Amino acid sequence: MARPVAGILLSVGLLCAAVAAHAQAPVYVLDLKGTVDVGSGDYIERGLAQAREAGASLVVLRMDTPGGLVTSTREIIRAILASPVPVATFVAPSGARAASAGTYILYASHVAAMAPGTNVGAATPVEIGGLPGLPEEPARRPGTPPADSPEASPASRDNPMERKVVNDATAWLRSLAELRGRNVDWAESAVRRAASITATEARKEHVIDLVASDLSDLLAQLDRRTVTVDGKDQVLRTAGASIVVLAPDWRAQFLTTLTDPNVALILMLIGVYGIIFEFFNPGFVLPGVMGGISLLLALAALAVLPVNHAGLALLLLGIALMIGEAFSTGIVLGVGGLCAFVLGAVFLFDQPPGVELSLSWPVIASTALSTATFLVVIIGLGLRARRKAIVSGREEMIGATAKVADWSGEQGRVYVHGEVWRARASQPLAPDQKVRITALRDLTVIVEPETPRRG
Repeated sequence: MARPVAGILLSVGLLCAAVAAHAQAPVYVLDLKGTVDVGSGDYIERGLAQAREAGASLVVLRMDTPGGLVTSTREIIRAILASPVPVATFVAPSGARAASAGTYILYASHVAAMAPGTNVGAATPVEIGGLPGLPEEPARRPGTPPADSPEASPASRDNPMERKVVNDATAWLRSLAELRGRNVDWAESAVRRAASITATEARKEHVIDLVASDLSDLLAQLDRRTVTVDGKDQVLRTAGASIVVLAPDWRAQFLTTLTDPNVALILMLIGVYGIIFEFFNPGFVLPGVMGGISLLLALAALAVLPVNHAGLALLLLGIALMIGEAFSTGIVLGVGGLCAFVLGAVFLFDQPPGVELSLSWPVIASTALSTATFLVVIIGLGLRARRKAIVSGREEMIGATAKVADWSGEQGRVYVHGEVWRARASQPLAPDQKVRITALRDLTVIVEPETPRRG
């Protein structure tokens, strides 16, 4: 009798332990602050993978972003949609925003929450190569067809590329709204008219699910809430759950630093400097190796940044003109190259409004001056030094004055630069006679009598 009772008690204990372990599954917290870039995308993707491996009950994505890169935004959303762990995006703290790319991420999450004093919206796409941004769709008069409708007048359907991008973004955000059961109409207005609303308005318009003052309040409201993950209902157990905050690691920070426009420009110039220096001074190796690595890193960064190709062309033209200045005697190429370089740096990146993707003026000024100094002064001095006559070594012996030490027939020895050299001449010479070296054959100098000065 004792054994069955003990078995029952053991089973009940194990069951209770399993239930307790499930109830106490940790909540992982990820922080998305600042521009959505390659580093933040990698950080969130790997954070979701760690949460899945740890058996987390929920991932809270605390967000405060002005927007960012479309490619990184799509990667983050794909990771959220594929995550078996529910994701609750929380726009916090007060004063934070989920603008542009943040709106798409908020709509894609299983739970959308905001803190008081925050805002969401302004989701009009602006990352179009060569275009500084997209205009807001003007208000229509009653009875006037939308600008993108077939009935609209040709004048209202200008800029087809802009319309194409806007329509694509609208369909994307509407699909996310339909997937999560949120306000579809407001999603379209956020894209087409760059609409933006507060947390309270977003709750009333059913753009978000709830408003929470802080993380503790959010977890309290989410406890026993049902969400749909992979088509299955899942009840959240967040009361009393341990919180694990995952900070960005060195890899995410490195990717964020690498894709900073200022760092990308500096790496590109270091690469150009190194390769040019190695070209003019073969055999140094180190400048060429460092230049090649820096240039490849710069190209990797430029591949994901919204580069304006006209700005990049101006930048490269400026460098080419300043290289040409090193070979010329005027200043026109140098001044023109410097102007082209500065203009190219200014227009190198298409900056979405509110997103810091532009180059800072101190970086532009310092890189322009350093480039001009390196290419015009240093390379110019090196080229001028090459053009000068050689004043040391074997070639310097030609034309030097020597003094005969001893002589016999057509050969003997001479003193030159404190050294004794074997010498040959086409005529006899006398000791202590001054001679001039005309040629050098192996270790023998060919001399001739020095013409005495007339006086």
